[in-house]
This record gives sequence, C-alpha cells and structure tokens, in this order.
Amino acid sequence: MQADQADPAARECALELEAHPYRIQQIRRIVSAQLRYWRLDPLIDAASTGISELLANVHRHARPDKQCAVKLSVENGRLTVAVADHDTRLPHMQPVEPTATTGRGLAMVEAMSDSWGTDLLPGDGGKVVWFVLRTPVPVPTLVPLRTATVPVERTAPERVAVAASVA
Repeated sequence: MQADQADPAARECALELEAHPYRIQQIRRIVSAQLRYWRLDPLIDAASTGISELLANVHRHARPDKQCAVKLSVENGRLTVAVADHDTRLPHMQPVEPTATTGRGLAMVEAMSDSWGTDLLPGDGGKVVWFVLRTPVPVPTLVPLRTATVPVERTAPERVAVAASVA
C-alpha cells in the first residue's frame, strides 16, 4: 500500500490485487492498519465490512478477470473507499428473500455508509464501486487552566487595643 502523507488533510493509499477469498481477510487487516495509522479507528468496522463486500462482489461477478485496485482516500472530513475492476457491468441492488444466504452486500454497504455509487472508467476500462464514511470529529483536548500563583503575605493580625473598664 502506498501512502501520500504530504498533506495531512488529504491522505491516500492504493493497492492492486487479485480478488480471492483468502486475500479479502488480508486486505481487511491492511485497511484496518492504515485507518489506525490515520487515527480513524472508529471507521475500521464499517470500512472493513464494506471493503469485504465489494471485494466479494469482484470475486463472484467480475469478468474477464479478478484483478482489482483498492483505494482509500481521506479529504474534507470524509473517507472514500473505492474498488476498481475491469468489468464494465455496473452492480445493482436486487430484492433479497429473507432466507437467502447471498445478495445483501450492496444493501449492507448502503446501510453502513453515508453514500455509495459506481462510476465507469474511460475507454471500457471497467468500473469503480465506492462508498463514503464521514470521519469522526476530533474531540478537543481539554487543557487545565493554569492559575497564576500570587504569593500571599502571611502576617500576624494587627493587635487592637481594647480598653476595659471595671466599674
């Protein structure tokens, strides 16, 4: 995975692979490590689930081959996860029977992401399926206020003369 750390506000990683089931778990670990490095730990579960579904779709449906590219990018408070393959057929959600064991991948991606979509690559180069997750708002670090220490002079209280009269 290659990372561009020149601009901390805009970060990007890319990886090329062949989508096989044994590689999906490996890619999940790589994505998790990269998100931890970027301090985006709260997004690990959603990003890992989404990337698994998109890679499983490449494995099951892509033609003529299973070659694909995974790209993570963070910009303007959003993490975009994209998977590109060589197949020009766009995925679409279909109604799924309650007892079906497959066919829920895109519905899961839609449910857990802020947005998702597909783009055709130029020149019959294939397609990109992507989803977006909002990055967590950084919690400000509370710094205790330092109080000025002013030395206080401790002196004996003034003695007041009291006149006593005895009658």
